[in-house]
Amino acid sequence: MLLNPGISLLLALAFYLLWHGRRDHGYVLVAAAGHLATALGFLVQDVMPPLPLELQRIPSNALFLLAGVLLMGSLLGHYRLPVPWRSFSVMGGLGLAALSYFLLVQPDLNYRIFSISFALAAIAFLTVFELRRTGRVNLVDRLLLWACILTGTNFLIRPIAIIWMEGGYTDYVGFQQSLYWTTVQFSQSLVSIILALCLMIAIAQDLIFQLQTDARTDTLSGVLNRRGFEDVATALLARHEAPLALLLADLDHFKQINDHHGHMAGDAVISGFGRILLDMAPAGAVKGRIGGEEFALLVPVPTPETALALAGALRERMATPLDASIPHTTVSIGVTMAGPGDRLDSLLQRADKALYRAKRAGRNRVSLHRPTPRQEAAC
Repeated sequence: MLLNPGISLLLALAFYLLWHGRRDHGYVLVAAAGHLATALGFLVQDVMPPLPLELQRIPSNALFLLAGVLLMGSLLGHYRLPVPWRSFSVMGGLGLAALSYFLLVQPDLNYRIFSISFALAAIAFLTVFELRRTGRVNLVDRLLLWACILTGTNFLIRPIAIIWMEGGYTDYVGFQQSLYWTTVQFSQSLVSIILALCLMIAIAQDLIFQLQTDARTDTLSGVLNRRGFEDVATALLARHEAPLALLLADLDHFKQINDHHGHMAGDAVISGFGRILLDMAPAGAVKGRIGGEEFALLVPVPTPETALALAGALRERMATPLDASIPHTTVSIGVTMAGPGDRLDSLLQRADKALYRAKRAGRNRVSLHRPTPRQEAAC
């Protein structure tokens, strides 16, 4: 009798500790509450003294329904999907109402079993329907989806099959030693552990991804740092089919900003240009801060003219004061097109030459590197 509440309490504690370390993940706390509700439901059902008319069945099954709602809600919360709390509540409420009817008005133990089991199955299958909308198909996501399918199937098929095999039950005498209740004890602990492990693996996967993202992101500008830019840009160059352009941008007179206004002002300028890149870079572009005041943008574009137009738009946006509290500065940009077999280092060298030309021409300019110096154009 203590197997399921013991397992559920341990899982509730595990999820609570996970949430305590990452309080921005509210769905983890919801999972902890779901396992706690499961434990309380079994304690009320199996441990507390029986009430007249078996009334303890109402709070215990209400806790089981609440646990199902919370656990399924936590899975949807993991994917940041809207949780259909209203639909869950309706399903749970109908199940509890049916149980109460077949307990107090027209007593029938078999229909009480079906009432709660089918309500839990409906909650699980609605979660399966919602999870299919994520579009995520990696192994962990599939495991979570199949864990929900297993949960729903368990609540739908098991009571029908066992009651058909045993011919049903007339009262609670010996019920807790019946095949049905034995399978409840076993299947519930198994399903709880499977759901919990799948969700914990998904949480761990997200944390690893977040750590990897943080490790290659420049926190000041919000774009990739040099290492992250080189990794992602190299991968894009290796697989690209459409033409690519590399834009190398350098903030003009940045040292003077730090010297005259302080490093906090310089940080504000870096942050402001990072926001411009994030706002204006087209889809598929790789954005990075590869030096103190130097940024790179590897972007799919059809022609050099398109690359120049994007660089010009970035230059014009930066030429407009970002904010009254941020010192005004401009940006110079060197542009080069990627050819077949081009490596990132060769692209950076060519873009750097174009950037040097823009600086030498007076800054706040865009320069395009062409195959020969005579074809190099500045604008």
